[in-house]
Amino acid sequence: MRADGAAMASIPPIDIPSRRQACWLRAIGLAAALAVASSGLAQAQSGTAVRDTVDGTVKIRQQTQQQEDAWAREKDDLVRRYRLAASRIEWLQEQQDARQRRVQAVEARVAELERRLREADRLEGSLQDTLQMILGRLEQSVHGSLPFLPQERAFRLQTLREDLARSDLVPAEKLRRLLEALQVETGYGSTVEVYQDKIEVDGVPVYADVLRLGRVALFWMTPDRKQGGVYDQGRSQWVAAGSGERRSIALAMDMAARVRPVELTDLPVGRIGASQEVAP
Repeated sequence: MRADGAAMASIPPIDIPSRRQACWLRAIGLAAALAVASSGLAQAQSGTAVRDTVDGTVKIRQQTQQQEDAWAREKDDLVRRYRLAASRIEWLQEQQDARQRRVQAVEARVAELERRLREADRLEGSLQDTLQMILGRLEQSVHGSLPFLPQERAFRLQTLREDLARSDLVPAEKLRRLLEALQVETGYGSTVEVYQDKIEVDGVPVYADVLRLGRVALFWMTPDRKQGGVYDQGRSQWVAAGSGERRSIALAMDMAARVRPVELTDLPVGRIGASQEVAP
């Protein structure tokens, strides 16, 4: 017994926890288990969050890339449209410059035509006055010259006077007709002709053949060659001539009518009037 008691006395006492300690131990163990479970749950949640973050980042990157691609395409389209618009603007500018040059040329042409019209109007007024002046001088020349072909020349002057007064005739046409009249009157000075006319000798009407020697002298004879004479320019009347002079006049008339060959003959020219010039 003693021995057993001594043996028992030598064994150290075992510290048996109390009920409170056991509760603490169980609480600590539960906390540790909870901690481990929380750590695993946190790790699981952390992995899910990482995956979500990565997926979101990838999605954002994809969206960003899509936007960048869209922006790049839009940029290329805008650059193409800008270059096309710039080329179009350059072409339109060239067209505008060309049209502006044409407009300036047309304006210059119009200005030149307007200047010519003003000058033409001025010249037309001046030319009309000049034509009227020349016509007046021509009428004076006709009235002051030998009275040959009176009806024809009077009709020509009357027609020319009416033509110059017409507003529908251009000045060039009026000038042409006036020059024609001047040429006809001038041509009388270099021609010889015989025509029939009614003249007045000593107050008596006489139907006679009239010989015109240019614009120098007029001679007359009746068709039966019994009477004849000359136009006296000094007295501005027809006068009778003697028998010798009548023979010379008849000879000259035959030569003018080409009845006999031309030869020299003496004619009673008489005094020549002062006005024998044709108006220029």
